[in-house]
Parts: sequence; C-alpha cells; structure tokens
Amino acid sequence: MQSFELNKTDIQRIKQALEEDENVLKALLKEYHASEIAILFESLSEESRERIINILPAEIASEVISEMDAEIHPEKLLEKLHPERRSEIVEELDYDDATDIISQLPEERQNEILQDLDAEDASHIRNLLTYEEDTAGGLMNTQVIKVNSSLTKKEALEEIIRQSEEMEEFYTINVVDNYNHLIGIVSLKDIIKSKNTVHIRELVNDDFVFVKAHTDQEEVAKLLSQYNLSSIPVVDDTMHLLGRITFDDVIDVLEEENTEDILKISGVSEDEELSGNWKEAVKSRLPWLVINLGTAFLASSVIRHFEPTISRVVVLSGYMTMIAGMGGNAATQALAVTVRRISLNDLTDNQAYRTVLKEFTVGLINGAANGLIIFLFALIYDSNLMLGVVIFLAMTGNLVIAGITGASIPLFLKRVGIDPAIASSIIITTFTDVFGFLLLLGLASRLLL
Repeated sequence: MQSFELNKTDIQRIKQALEEDENVLKALLKEYHASEIAILFESLSEESRERIINILPAEIASEVISEMDAEIHPEKLLEKLHPERRSEIVEELDYDDATDIISQLPEERQNEILQDLDAEDASHIRNLLTYEEDTAGGLMNTQVIKVNSSLTKKEALEEIIRQSEEMEEFYTINVVDNYNHLIGIVSLKDIIKSKNTVHIRELVNDDFVFVKAHTDQEEVAKLLSQYNLSSIPVVDDTMHLLGRITFDDVIDVLEEENTEDILKISGVSEDEELSGNWKEAVKSRLPWLVINLGTAFLASSVIRHFEPTISRVVVLSGYMTMIAGMGGNAATQALAVTVRRISLNDLTDNQAYRTVLKEFTVGLINGAANGLIIFLFALIYDSNLMLGVVIFLAMTGNLVIAGITGASIPLFLKRVGIDPAIASSIIITTFTDVFGFLLLLGLASRLLL
C-alpha cells in the first residue's frame, strides 16, 4: 500500500461531494482510509469535518478523530457533536486515544462527556486523566491481556480468548499473581506449544522490560527501540499492572520529540503550533529574538573596539561576515549532532569527552580546509600574503571554537539541568560571532598594522 499524498483532486472531489446528496459523499468516503480522511480534514472547514464525522460509521469516525493532527484540534470537533453521537465515537476509541483528546478540553466539558459514557469506559478514562500527559501513565492503554500464574494452559487460553474480544490486537501476555502484581510475561506461541497440563508459572519469563507510570515518554520510546519491543507493560511503584504502551503510540512520541528539538534548536518555543497564526508565532519567537539581540551587542562592541583597524584595512569588513557566518554554521552542525546524541542516550563522562574531542578535530580539519580556500582567494584577489595568513588563522580558529562550543555547551547545560536544545543556539551564536571578530581583527591589528 502506497502512502497517501494530499492533492487538489482529492480535496475537490470531497468538496464537490459535500454539495451533493449524502449518499454520494458516503460512497466517496469509502474510497479513503480513516487516516487519509484525517489528512483531508486539514483542508476542510469545521462544518465540513463535522458533517463527515456524523455520516461515517462510529468505528471509522473514531479512527479518523484519533488520527487527526493535534493542531487541527480533534477535541473541538468531538465537543460539537450531539452527546449521543459523541459517546458512540468515544466508546470506540482506545482508552489512551480517548484520554489524549478529552484531556485537551476544559475540566467542565470533560466531565460532561464522561457522564454520558458507559460507567466502565468513563472509569478507565478518568483514571488515565490523573497522569501527566508526557509520562508512561499518560501514554498507556489500560486494556491488557493478563493471566494468573496459577492457571493451566487450557484455562489460560480460555481467559485470553475472553479478554481479547474487546481488543483489536495484542502482542504479549502479562502474567500476574493473585494481587495483580506483574511477575513476568509469556508469549502466546509458548502457551500454544506447551502441554495442556503445564501451568503458566512454568512458562513465564521473569527477565522482562517494564516501566513505571511516572517514567518520561521519551525514556519509554528509547526502551521500546533498544529492546525491539512491540509493547511494554506499565506498573506502579508496587509492581501492580496498570496498562501497556504499544509501538504505534511511541511513533507519535518520537515525532513529537523530534519536532520539539528542531523547534528549540531554532529558538522557537514548543508552544507554537506549526499551523498557528502570525500572532502565536510572534508571541513565541519575539522573546528569543530580543535575547539574541542582546547577545549581538557583544559582537558589535568587539567591532567598535577595533574601528581603527577596520578603517585602516577596509577589506577586513568583507571577510568579517564570512568568518562569523562559517563559525555559526559549523557550531550549529556540532550542536545538532550533540543534542541528538543527548536525546538518544545519557552520555557518560568519557563519551562526553570523546564527543567534544571529535568536534574539536572536525573543526580543526574543516577550518584549515576552508581557511586554505579563503587564503588563496585573498592572495589572488587582494594580492596580500599576510592578509591571507590572518584570514586563514581566523577561519581555522573560529571553526575550532565552533566545534568545541557546539558540543560542550549542550553537554554542560544538560549537566546543570537546563534543556540543551532551547538555550544552546543563542549561546553558540554569540561565541562564534564574538570570537570570530576577535580572532580576525585582533590578528589583523598585530600582523597587518
């Protein structure tokens, strides 16, 4: 199956069908998967989305709402539906998906929706709402397959069949004791292959990976990836089984975390929605730009200090932006790689040292290579050997500084408990600008005057 790409033809067909008889719209919607309809929703009005959700079967409508991008606000669409229709859709959702959507509404509206649900469904969702959104508890689904360790193979299979009736799919069987303490896991394959008289306690694997309810969602994603798991059980501090997290939930987490890191490195707040309006963008970005302006005064003060040098060797002004710009680019490269390494693993002291040493080496080699190019340019274009030497040394030195700062600053910020992604970019820009100008103008003052 090929991935769905939104195009004008699909949008036009849907919009035209919205103007036709309801049967025409129903027939057209059958051609699209629920996730494709969710993508199409991005180009439709709120009224059109509401109409489509109301004519889709509840099972499909729930899939569409769960697949909608958070920035399209599925909770607002759900809120506008008739209470009876809304309950039908929510009860079709997995508990974790329902919780994610309902949690975005004011508490009063949450209670209204939950009051209309089946008591068991409402209880599960209320329980999940008590956990922080970015933790394992906030990510988990409380629907799990679990069997008591004292059951025989035959009894266990009967229990698995009974519990799986309301579940779309499951990957592992959780084994608990009489008090719902998780003591291990067992594969369905091992149960099927065993003799009928075998008890589950004889098949259980007690060397398994699990997470606590308060574990950060990024750590959950790392564990699933590290151990190639399809799902992971969630427990409380006393090992009571609470739920499970599946790999499809983690895909969303990884996308969210990557987007967050990219925005932070660029000096954009994670609160800014990618599809938000200009007011939200200004509110999010202006504070960081003001901070950046403040640091820019430092670079400006260096230039002012060396005004006599610049006035006597005017050609330096043309090379200043090149030195600073190259340093900024090199530092951003080192920063991106280091922040990514930090996000994937907590680096040991030795790994941190090797990371900085690597970036120092890369900066030295790249600096020398680019410095040689600019040296030859100055030698040919400006016919000035010493100017070429000054620019070569300044370029090499600034790229070394860029590598060191790009790697060491995020590591230092991480060590002192500050998010390395959100603060590093402004600091390294200041370093490369200030030291780039200092190297170029300072060396020029010594060697050219």
